[in-house]
Amino acid sequence: MRGAVGSARGATVGRASTRRCGADGARAGVAMREGARPDGVGVSEIQRSRMLGSAAQLLSQDGYGGLSVSRIVSRARVSRRTFYEVFDDREDCFLAVFDDALRRVRGPVLEAYGTAAGGWVERVRAGLVALLALFEEQPRVSSLLVVDALRAGPRVLRRRAEVMGGLGLALEECGVGGARSGETVSALGSSGRLRGEGVVGGVFSVIHTRLSSEREQGSLLDLANPLMSMVVLPYRGLAAARRELERPAPRVSRSARAVPGAAWGDGESPLDPLAGLSMRLTYRTLRVLGAIAQQPGASNRVVGSTAGVGDQGQISKLLARLERLGLVHNTGRGHSHGERNAWWLTPRGEEVERAVRVRSADDGAGDRSAPRQGGGERGGSR
Repeated sequence: MRGAVGSARGATVGRASTRRCGADGARAGVAMREGARPDGVGVSEIQRSRMLGSAAQLLSQDGYGGLSVSRIVSRARVSRRTFYEVFDDREDCFLAVFDDALRRVRGPVLEAYGTAAGGWVERVRAGLVALLALFEEQPRVSSLLVVDALRAGPRVLRRRAEVMGGLGLALEECGVGGARSGETVSALGSSGRLRGEGVVGGVFSVIHTRLSSEREQGSLLDLANPLMSMVVLPYRGLAAARRELERPAPRVSRSARAVPGAAWGDGESPLDPLAGLSMRLTYRTLRVLGAIAQQPGASNRVVGSTAGVGDQGQISKLLARLERLGLVHNTGRGHSHGERNAWWLTPRGEEVERAVRVRSADDGAGDRSAPRQGGGERGGSR
């Protein structure tokens, strides 16, 4: 059963092998504008983060209908040419935002499912409650994943179908395996697979209606028992479905609901870890952050050597600026006390360094040598 869940994770919320999400454009942008960097991190990734943050904020304010290339680049303070070096069009950009939000939801939900005590029903319930709690705490994330995705173009709809199909497959394999040992989805044929997809589709249809309705009030967690009744009915029967309806309503602490990373609050986005910084981070400053991440407690000289900054005066100024921004802190006593400095990343510094590094690694696999052909206007809303 756990093997089925593990295999389904990739199909549900993993990165599909054919998914584009601007990855080719990001690699082309790096190749054209900076050339390949040995660690894959450059100014292009910073600009990409800003554009994704800009898109997320626009989606939060006006939905997919209010998303346009001109508004994205204006808010991100980049040129249209830079946008088209990274993305095909606004839908391509939306795909990247969609997948980033999906990654943030995936971890807590899978953790809740995997660590719940009891059998299949208890694990599914734990995962569903975690999902509803996340959606309750982060309404803009839920709106993007559930509502806006249905209003976007065909590539987004295909991506959404991949996610829903993977969830349905996981539900079917584990539900059938738990009910009748030895029976698999393949043994049931296409009708069995469609059952899982139908159950998942019904669950998200109810959530969509609640999120879209101005009349519907109350907590999303109020849906946990009815939705669980829907889920278990075709697998465990009427009596099990009735038991789910009669269970006590779930209670989730606020701390358990929080999506990792910054919230999608007013003026901020989890996709833009650089929001609010008073300096524009360069490739060199990112190398400094990366050096400290690799060697916590490193001295000025070690940080400079690792980051490729040989001038000790320059590295001292860079570290001082990063300290003022709250990205690094020094636990050493310094030269004035006859000792070396010892630099560490602050939690905010870790967030910035990790976000840019992970996104760069996600988008940097494969051939980085061939630039995107053409840079003119493409399809999609401008």
